[in-house]
Amino acid sequence: MTTTSHSSDSVTPTLHLHASFPSASLLRRAAAWLYDALVAIAIVMVAAGVALGATAVATKFGWLTLASGQDHAQWLDDSYWYPLYLVTVLAIFFGWFWHRSGQTLGMRAWRLKVQQRDGSLLTKKQTLIRLLTCAFGLGSLWLLVDRKHRRAWQDYAAGTELVTLSKEANQYYYWREL
Repeated sequence: MTTTSHSSDSVTPTLHLHASFPSASLLRRAAAWLYDALVAIAIVMVAAGVALGATAVATKFGWLTLASGQDHAQWLDDSYWYPLYLVTVLAIFFGWFWHRSGQTLGMRAWRLKVQQRDGSLLTKKQTLIRLLTCAFGLGSLWLLVDRKHRRAWQDYAAGTELVTLSKEANQYYYWREL
């Protein structure tokens, strides 16, 4: 006689698997941060090109008038919205990866994954909280204080954790295959 178990363990075995990985060290986080910084620089360069192109088009059609002797780049530098635009582009980049798969490109290269404490992917609210509290990576310095749990300030604020994956587990791209 066979019985079918409907316990929470049989319904969500992957959550327990994902929750069993060790917390990421500060050194591994820093390496992923450096890798992601290179990608972020490239994204900022593309976003700057788009902004320059948009100001050139706006000038061409008469929607924007530059001061005498002012070029498009100077107009962008003088505007208050341009830095906000660049930060928003970066927030969308990191937030999309954190919410969609739990891994940015640098995190994937260093086998790191941000997840909820039960191993599931971040909610949109958790992603937003992490973005607002990470202080461009400086929140990870909290690991120097919290050596027992090895959670960064943004992890405590959002109820998340950053774990080091096994090589096999890192092969699953969006964690939907498990």
